[in-house]
Amino acid sequence: MTYQICTRCIYDSEVPNITFNEEGVCSYCTQIDELSEQFPNDERGEAELQRLVDEMKEAGKGKKYDALIGVSGGCDSSYLMHLMTKKYGLRLLAVHFDNTWNSTVATENIHCVTEKLGIDLYTYVVDANEFDDMILAHLKAGVKEIENPTDIGLATTMNMAAEKYGIKYKIDGHSFRTEGSAPMGWIYMDAKYIDSVHKEYGTVPMKTFPNLWLSKQLKWMLFNQIKSIRPLYYLEYDKEAAKAMLTKEYGWVWYGGHHLENRTSSFFHSYFFPKRWNTDFRIAGYSAYCRDGRMTREEALALMKEEPHIEDGLLEFYKKRLNLSDEEFDRLMSLPKKHYTDFKTYKKTFERMRPFFYLMAKWKLIPWSFYIKYTLPHSVEKK
Repeated sequence: MTYQICTRCIYDSEVPNITFNEEGVCSYCTQIDELSEQFPNDERGEAELQRLVDEMKEAGKGKKYDALIGVSGGCDSSYLMHLMTKKYGLRLLAVHFDNTWNSTVATENIHCVTEKLGIDLYTYVVDANEFDDMILAHLKAGVKEIENPTDIGLATTMNMAAEKYGIKYKIDGHSFRTEGSAPMGWIYMDAKYIDSVHKEYGTVPMKTFPNLWLSKQLKWMLFNQIKSIRPLYYLEYDKEAAKAMLTKEYGWVWYGGHHLENRTSSFFHSYFFPKRWNTDFRIAGYSAYCRDGRMTREEALALMKEEPHIEDGLLEFYKKRLNLSDEEFDRLMSLPKKHYTDFKTYKKTFERMRPFFYLMAKWKLIPWSFYIKYTLPHSVEKK
């Protein structure tokens, strides 16, 4: 394919699984347009969100909580705690998966918002040595998905809390309009993949890590019927205004960039993905802002030329925490690259179960993003 850049966002022909239409608009823009039609954020979206809120309140009758929300100390989840409590009157349980790598700012953000709103906080803390070994296993495997244990750990923790307290609704802060869509082939995650990498490269038994096995996922979907709700899909969401409000109302502090509130996530986005894989996740957010008219393509391309924000001392902290010398760290960063296709995963199972997951997505028992990204065959980006 000759080099081509989207006429609407800044995704180009180097992005995996991309196609362009006659107007030069990329398939990811088309995907976002389809989601925008499916989840309008005008008065129709507001009415649908109100209907869902009423559903949550009905399901919460006689219980302590109407819904739970996954929290990280980030902007989206903090704003949603404020909105769903203050405007919509939901009784929330905040749920946090502590991978023991939180920045101080993130921890303080979680506490300042939950305490001021009177929201109870449920935290699951994984064993630090076990989790560090899982990170090292993924680094030794030469794969790109070193953040999988954090993402899977939060997803499982939310379901565990829902089951424990009889909660039927999970709220999460994702917004395809402000975050965009990460290209299919950049990142893949599932429980079998994590286990496969750990069996080959890990040394500490996985005893406290909450892995999201398919059997558990199906149980929580079909038996517990825990629904997944993303309120920002239905609303006009101005992230910059949300940051300003959170700072003023709650003493919340911005941490420098999307996903940078946790040090493993910060390392992944600021250093590992750009340096090791020559891929910069900022392109997804900037492209979203281009589609939304918040930024011109010229502004976005100029910002992409700047180095990603990296917290002072982060690399040194990362090496010290994982007990890596400079030489060992450099060796891990230059290992032969491997991909999820080199390990055991649920991918083929998800593809075979595509009609089932379509129904699950329609019934809000899984997010649409799972159905779109995990049940379709796609090529792997190999750099």
